[in-house]
Amino acid sequence: MFTGIVTQRARVAAVVPAPSGEAGALRLVLDLASPLPGTGLGDSVALDGCCLTVVEVGGAEVKGTRLAFDAIPETLRKTTLGLRRVGDRVHVEAALRLGDALGGHLVQGHVDGVGTVTAVTRRADDVCLRIAVPPALAGSQLPKGSITVDGVSLTVGECADDAFTVYLIPHTLAVTGLGEKRPGDPVNLEADVVGRYVEHHVRRYLAGAARPTPETPR
Repeated sequence: MFTGIVTQRARVAAVVPAPSGEAGALRLVLDLASPLPGTGLGDSVALDGCCLTVVEVGGAEVKGTRLAFDAIPETLRKTTLGLRRVGDRVHVEAALRLGDALGGHLVQGHVDGVGTVTAVTRRADDVCLRIAVPPALAGSQLPKGSITVDGVSLTVGECADDAFTVYLIPHTLAVTGLGEKRPGDPVNLEADVVGRYVEHHVRRYLAGAARPTPETPR
């Protein structure tokens, strides 16, 4: 689990075929600005909101600031990680630990789909992004609800079934790359996990209520 509070932006140092030999799988190697405390081999880390497992940790020469992750084809198809190139920067968040502050909202790191930035409005101190959502996420946002955009916990502003807006405050602009987004840019989206479970069970309930019930034998 994560909270959607990005701790740093890491530089992509290498993108190479995964050593496993699986067709289409990639290994992403990141250079961190500083080590992630308590993070080692086998731990979970969110990259642009996608939960991946650390498969390699840099040695003393890089002071633990180089981490490698393997992404399978399914992950690359359903997220933006397959678009990452050397020199790109990605949002990084270590997994939540018991006792840590829940600064954002509960985030699983399971990307639901890729949205598209359709408009960027810059005002005095903030930036408003309008993001179109894929059909699988239609209607899953609600005003003042939570959503994760490229791993960043944000509050939904206005929303429709096919799009929503978020407002980026100066701090968010300073510590994330969301202020650099342009119309047409893809972003990873994860709906609020609590709302997703509620929606799932309500849909099942309504589907069951719509089915005719068998007559009771007399």
